[in-house]
Amino acid sequence: MYSSKDKYTVAFYNLENFFDTTDDPYSLDDDFTPKGFRRWTESKFRKKVSKISKTISKIGLDDSDIPPVLVGIAEVENKTVIRALLKSKKLRDINYDFVHFDSPDERGIDTALIYHKDHFQVFHAETLPLMVANTNGDRDLTRDILYVHGKLHQEEVHVFVNHWPSRREGAEITSYKRVKAAETILQRLEKIDEEFPNCIVMGDFNDDPNSESIQTLMATKQFINPMKSLLSPVSGSANYKGAWSLFDQILVSHSFLNYEPGTHSFVKAAVFSPRFLKEWKGRYKGNPFRTYGGSNYLGGYSDHFPVYVVLEEHK
Repeated sequence: MYSSKDKYTVAFYNLENFFDTTDDPYSLDDDFTPKGFRRWTESKFRKKVSKISKTISKIGLDDSDIPPVLVGIAEVENKTVIRALLKSKKLRDINYDFVHFDSPDERGIDTALIYHKDHFQVFHAETLPLMVANTNGDRDLTRDILYVHGKLHQEEVHVFVNHWPSRREGAEITSYKRVKAAETILQRLEKIDEEFPNCIVMGDFNDDPNSESIQTLMATKQFINPMKSLLSPVSGSANYKGAWSLFDQILVSHSFLNYEPGTHSFVKAAVFSPRFLKEWKGRYKGNPFRTYGGSNYLGGYSDHFPVYVVLEEHK
């Protein structure tokens, strides 16, 4: 019989434009203000906070006795929105804290790591700038990669939270940017002074498991990608024009196949897609229930499903 004892979840969730309602003069967030194109009001923001916090509180509860011990998040504007999330009714009684840095992204959206302080201790955190140029030679002001070194129970862990450059101009023409992101992670890994470091690389990679960028990581033979089997013609973490993708992934190092006392071992990977996160009727039935569909406010959760892995602690 499957037991949830000593099992813990690590999750990633793209929150789809999680902005506050205040105009930041240094970023392109004007659409997400009360008078902006999206008519982003305090009421809509609070509704979003409630929905996202509900989701995070439920991720992995079929496999663990508690909500996730680590949650990487993407498309968050600033610390204000993360604090609102952690102070919400669903999350305020969980001993969560977070790591976040502002990135140079033109829209002002960043990545962050939420962690359960009863289970994870942060030793060090930094950003890894992604130095890539657009085809015109100008720097692409995109999201930094967040790197956090800490201890999960008795085991040191290195976590990378990613939101790689988009495919907006075309998947092939922008592929080099995401390959560069993978190479940036590998360069940082080379500086870790451990023989077999425990690494978790999570994020919205804007690429599927078989894409060149992900294969750049896999070619080092350091990782397993347990998400690979979760992509099919009828399932994934996001859906665009009727086609499923699995841009949201969590890779773990081979060291998580260890079963010695004091270590964690990989158990399973999953897309978290309960009924309440889905469109429940119409042509988009089964797709993520998103906040906006084009310019139309739908009042949903996100245009991505969360993904997670389950780790078992060996005492």
